Amino acid sequence: MRIHDLRERLRALGARPKHELRVLRLWSQALPQTSGRRQVEHFLPATLVAELPAIAQELAALATLESTHPGEDGSARLLVKLADGQLAETVLLPRDGVCVSSQIGCAVGCTFCMTGTTGLIRQVGSAEIVAQVALARTLRPVKKVVFMGMGEPAHNLDNVLEAIDLLGTVGNIGHKNLVFSTVGDPRVFDALPQGRVKPALALSLHTTRADLRAQLLPRAPRLSPEELVAAGEAYARATGYPIQYQWTLLDGINDSEEELDGIVRLLGGKFAILNMIPYNTVEGMPYQRPSWEKAAAIARRLHQRGILTKLRQSAGQDVDGGCGQLRARAEGSGRKVIAVRAA
Repeated sequence: MRIHDLRERLRALGARPKHELRVLRLWSQALPQTSGRRQVEHFLPATLVAELPAIAQELAALATLESTHPGEDGSARLLVKLADGQLAETVLLPRDGVCVSSQIGCAVGCTFCMTGTTGLIRQVGSAEIVAQVALARTLRPVKKVVFMGMGEPAHNLDNVLEAIDLLGTVGNIGHKNLVFSTVGDPRVFDALPQGRVKPALALSLHTTRADLRAQLLPRAPRLSPEELVAAGEAYARATGYPIQYQWTLLDGINDSEEELDGIVRLLGGKFAILNMIPYNTVEGMPYQRPSWEKAAAIARRLHQRGILTKLRQSAGQDVDGGCGQLRARAEGSGRKVIAVRAA
């Protein structure tokens, strides 16, 4: 379901803009549709009041909790069932954040990511994206939403931007606390500045070598690392928030002296933060997680050379919950996963 479809349904039931916004606000903030100082019978059209319980039930069914996998760091990976039976992953992050999925599967095929092994199964509708946030809000406060779960948000751009617009308005999430993550699709740099809600941007860099990036991200757009950083810097200066460059640290692959020199060359003086995340080990994949001591030493050296570097723990490491792993385990256990043609 798309938010656009929900809006049209509300209007067909006689909702005016103020009525529509009330329903969307309460839903996105996980509040009962009967909340508020004014009774629904005295505020909403009678035709909408009559259908409101059914609408609320349908919205709640867009994303339901299948299982919870808490981590020692305060995070929790949620396996979420969508209305058609597909399974997505949503992550409750420490400090009131949530990471949502924008696709079932992914077409980019990053060689270190479990999600990419399935290919793209289907897009996640904008209402299903917001429903993940609403579900998270039934469990914890949510003040930040990052689009870093299953899928490449740029490949589902209309739905993701529609969800961002709602969350950044009636959803009560600060614009800089909405983080759009992408491998670097050029359409993103055209579309994001046009919206009334301008999210922060996270760019998956992972290496400063164009040849290695083509191996690690085989179906990402062929922007060179230099072109990616130039586009990111332009967006950072236009919005006033730094770009977050994502770097999955793979032991012996992208942790060489050459790479560190490349990071300093590319990001020195830029309005940027480097998020370095030690690889979340996945059985059967040809990569290893570096020791925390090695990762910390790399981050420290980059700091000393003027690069703002944050060493981050991958949420769910202790429960083998890296992106796509929970879904893969559920599918492998015999659970039926419905394949739908990608839109």
